[in-house]
Amino acid sequence: MGLLDEASWVGRIKLLEWANGRAGSRAVTEPATGAELGQVGMATPQDVADAVETSARAQPEWARLPYTERAAVLRRAGELFEQTAEEVGDWIVRETGSIPGKAAFETHTAAQECFEAAALASYPYGQLLRSAQPRLSLARHLPVGVVGVISPFNVPIVLAIRAVAPALALGNAVVLKPDPRTAVSGGVVLARIFEEAGLPAGLLTVLPGGADVGEALVTHPRVPVIAFTGSTRGGRAVARAAAEHLKRVHLELGGNSAMIVLDDVDIDRAASVGAWGSFFHQGQVCMATARHLVHESVADAYAEALAARAEKVPVGDPASGTVLMGPVIDTVQRDAIHAAVTETIDAGARLRAGGTYDGLFYRPTVLDAVPLDSPVYATEVFGPVAPVVTFTSLDEAAELALGTEYGLSLGILTRDVTKGLELAERIPTGLVHINDQTINDEAVVPFGGLGASGTGSRHGGHEANLEAFTETQWVTVRGDLPSYPF
Repeated sequence: MGLLDEASWVGRIKLLEWANGRAGSRAVTEPATGAELGQVGMATPQDVADAVETSARAQPEWARLPYTERAAVLRRAGELFEQTAEEVGDWIVRETGSIPGKAAFETHTAAQECFEAAALASYPYGQLLRSAQPRLSLARHLPVGVVGVISPFNVPIVLAIRAVAPALALGNAVVLKPDPRTAVSGGVVLARIFEEAGLPAGLLTVLPGGADVGEALVTHPRVPVIAFTGSTRGGRAVARAAAEHLKRVHLELGGNSAMIVLDDVDIDRAASVGAWGSFFHQGQVCMATARHLVHESVADAYAEALAARAEKVPVGDPASGTVLMGPVIDTVQRDAIHAAVTETIDAGARLRAGGTYDGLFYRPTVLDAVPLDSPVYATEVFGPVAPVVTFTSLDEAAELALGTEYGLSLGILTRDVTKGLELAERIPTGLVHINDQTINDEAVVPFGGLGASGTGSRHGGHEANLEAFTETQWVTVRGDLPSYPF
């Protein structure tokens, strides 16, 4: 099956059918080479208004279908992700700068998200409640109607499908706004998959566009729930707009995640773990290991081992299949990374490896003696940068880990697992990984961060998805009319 070789979607957006976007079209560019891969349609706020009205009309009939029919569409979508993994994976590699292994992770996870959503369709959706009165009392979950999903460029399929699939399975319609830089991987692919899977028209709309399109989606009165994944700055803007319109918003935002390395670890293996956490997908992952907190007795050896690994990482065009790191997404991101690294070095940090770039290919970078108020330590860099900071005690390690507004992921490396668990209890964060780096995800787990990293676990796991994409309704039933003193 050729999922993306049909001309019907090129330069268009997905509404009821493939249609020209009112904002024209935008070139789809390969970051590694600068080559144009095609054209994708761009939407306007008026397209959002049209899409929401269409979705609101289509949704009730979808919700009334037997759950088995919704589940069948989700299962078929999962099977299509498996069958088209090579074709879709090639688009992820070329459009996002991902290495093939990362692309394979995305297609596999997308399939699993669909299979889990298919199971969600038959999940118990209510609860019997006790009542002091002679009646049946229950709570049930009903679809909210139209769900708005806004997704980013870095892991475009996964960060869209984890909201799209469960929302559809629970009887909702979805309007998806992918990042225009990855509108094929994060938008067209999903539209084509669900089109082939038999999803009725009007239930999944894909509208690539700018901030004005996102704002129109967030503020539309017939979109009661927004699922947003992106930067903390963007998330705050979405939250403010949603609050003004009294709607629910699920935020999965940035991170500045720490990995704590205790003094009892194998240094070489720990450096391998740390390198993966910081350099995977060029560090463009919200869960990336952004701060390496290392016991002072092993810090120098750890920084040396980490730098040695960084120097050996092959960086280049991921379509070649011979590299471990590809390009960052664009020059804006590259320049922000380099400015943070340069300013940190000027503030007194020692450059152990990297700190240079060629085009959009930024070398994996290791710094130690890093000031705590420097950009690469205090802010989310979203690039392949590993700052190393030392601690002398567990109390200091916990204090350092807590010294940020973010609370997404935490890694702790130690041979004493009990000590690691006890330390983790002192550091509130959405995700904790003992003896692993900070980038981990599965379709079956609740996922989300605290503080500036988001509004808690709103993705993954049946209970989290039920809470995210349904309304809870209280229902009572009596056998006969009651008597009242009026």
